[in-house]
Amino acid sequence: MIRNSGHLRSMQTAVKRFPAFEHPRSRNSLKLLTFNIQVGIRTHAPHHYVTRGWQHLLPHSERYLTLDQIAKVIADYDLVALQEADGGSFRSSYVNQVQYLAKAARFPYWYQQLNRDLGKFAQHSNGLLSHLKPNSIEDHQLPGFVPGRGAICAEVNLGRETLLLVILHLSLGKRSRGKQLAYLRQLIGDHKSVVIMGDLNCHHDVILNNQEFSNLPLQTPHRDHLTFPSWRPSHALDHILVSDNLQVLESHALDITISDHRPIALEIKLPQNCSEQPAVVG
Repeated sequence: MIRNSGHLRSMQTAVKRFPAFEHPRSRNSLKLLTFNIQVGIRTHAPHHYVTRGWQHLLPHSERYLTLDQIAKVIADYDLVALQEADGGSFRSSYVNQVQYLAKAARFPYWYQQLNRDLGKFAQHSNGLLSHLKPNSIEDHQLPGFVPGRGAICAEVNLGRETLLLVILHLSLGKRSRGKQLAYLRQLIGDHKSVVIMGDLNCHHDVILNNQEFSNLPLQTPHRDHLTFPSWRPSHALDHILVSDNLQVLESHALDITISDHRPIALEIKLPQNCSEQPAVVG
């Protein structure tokens, strides 16, 4: 089990599921994706922050079209991390965007983490969509000067191996982000197979060079994947970091401008000592 701490908000041993979508298959690799969806606001130019900024507060009929486009992008992946999703408030027409994407993209398992609860006005959330049934889910509130950042920790069986999947959205501020990285290191503990996915709001070197991670064997793609802003990316803010016992087969940023962030996709080969392939459904 994942290590508990004082910041643990809740524990759920099962995610919500859509049983009708289960069609088991086996494969030798897993396809991962992390995507900051910006509450379903289609931003592909600087002036959209002004002309479409009202959509952070008010509902908009075209938001469903954007979510449907996102669903098409994520449908081919096994594990998807979502950031800046709305859990069902006035601005999203009271639609839980994590649940909506799970159903539209035919993911049998989904989990929504509410990080900043503004009642009917906004439900700031992270999300996990999965074709593998997690053994356990832990919901963590990350430390910081401004509350509202969280991490989802999920354990998934890969045959004899257990994969620890951590989904998070780190703070913009350097000091808060440092506290969050220290907390993240405690969450990882001595797990052998680890995947960290999310909008980390910094270059991956910041994490790899952090003193808390000096003894943790993590690897990143061989080159930077620029993700922000999506229409002319110049910053590498979104990452998938994996432990070095997992072989990376492919990694790239998707060339799409649905959100103001580009998603990162990565495929890993399953460990050789997996005597049984995980039951992937979809």
